[in-house]
Amino acid sequence: MSSNSVTSTPPTTTGSKFLFDLAGIDLDAIVATRDDIAKVNPHRGNMALLDGVVWMSPDLVRAVGKIHIRGDEFWAAGHFPGKPLYPGVLMIESGAQLANYVFNIRTPIEYISALLSVDDARFRTPVEPGQTLYILLLSEKWTAKRFTCTVQGIVNGQMAFECSVSGIAINTKKQ
Repeated sequence: MSSNSVTSTPPTTTGSKFLFDLAGIDLDAIVATRDDIAKVNPHRGNMALLDGVVWMSPDLVRAVGKIHIRGDEFWAAGHFPGKPLYPGVLMIESGAQLANYVFNIRTPIEYISALLSVDDARFRTPVEPGQTLYILLLSEKWTAKRFTCTVQGIVNGQMAFECSVSGIAINTKKQ
């Protein structure tokens, strides 16, 4: 563990501030690995921003993903020197990648989907190297070619961000 590691506590708080109750969800479980995600999502290299999916509801309406912030990522040296913080735009991208993953496993046709919109984004708590950011997803709308989801990022039992993301299928050929 690096010298700038921070104790990471899984979110355990229940109540209206989170999209759904996390009680009974094993946040150490992995139902989809980074490799499993790569079979469905087109993101590669530095832009693959999910380490795993830890839980999905049987109806695929809710899901929890995670990313461990290492501090050696491409953004760390410049955002910000001496006090690296996981950029808000990458938090949203992490949530959008979870939404994309859930959309693609729900859809029988193999699509690559693109982000259409981000709405009502709010940043509440910084995310630092050594912490694990859990992404909560609630599917709001879903068709064969479009999706809208609410996503939240939780770190150390506190909300780091929340927003709504929408996407659309742009072609049927995954690489």
